[in-house]
Amino acid sequence: MTTDSPVLLLAPRVNETGLQLRTAAGLRGLRAHTAASWQAPRELLGARVHVYGGPLFGDAVGRELGLALLEPSADWLARLPRASTGRRVSATTLAEARGLRGPAFVKPPADKLFAARVYPDGGALPGPELLDGDTPVLVSEVVRFHAEYRLFVLDGAVRAGSRYAVDGELSVAPLGRDDREVAVFARDVLAASASAAPLPSAVVVDVGRTDDGWAVVEANAAWASGGYAAEPGDVLDVVLRSSGPAGQLGAADRPFCRELPDVVR
Repeated sequence: MTTDSPVLLLAPRVNETGLQLRTAAGLRGLRAHTAASWQAPRELLGARVHVYGGPLFGDAVGRELGLALLEPSADWLARLPRASTGRRVSATTLAEARGLRGPAFVKPPADKLFAARVYPDGGALPGPELLDGDTPVLVSEVVRFHAEYRLFVLDGAVRAGSRYAVDGELSVAPLGRDDREVAVFARDVLAASASAAPLPSAVVVDVGRTDDGWAVVEANAAWASGGYAAEPGDVLDVVLRSSGPAGQLGAADRPFCRELPDVVR
């Protein structure tokens, strides 16, 4: 293979989105390669690689393959205006969150270091024997999302989307009757984000409908997010931009590169 041939590298345990992306890549003449293990395939060293898989897989192969893996800032949700979030959200540390005296929704901003859910108080969070106190977390008021939607965003515009939950239960469907409302709210959120809380050029933003209207759920790395019922070819466009060679990275995306570890074999 020549170094000019782009390759989509999939994690060893390929999920449904990975299968869809593999097919979409083949339809446009791109090679898709499923990793045999959690190591960078020797035959891909020096190639133009894009990756799709979870954070652990990205960390395992990213530095060796020379990748720039884009992800939103850890405090992105907390920096959005209340009109976008529909609730109070703060970016803090696990040590501070352990002092909570009432219920709150607490989650790690990116990696799944512990379960993202409503905790009755700070004492129910993982203790210092499990996670360091300086671990970043997002703490938000408890709200009920009646329906939730995943939006794949490229260059500040929604490229693809899907419903993925209803009343907290998995419920996958195309945007359907809510697509106009989702599009209008997403446009407002992305406009507010451009000035108050910038995003990388390729990212996933989840939004949902609450008792009080529309609100942002969270933002995540496109290269590690499920596509649900979104159009695979459009999802692929966002994934490719979000996880390509570091040498092709635009200046505006440099602040959003995931810090990749050195992996010792």
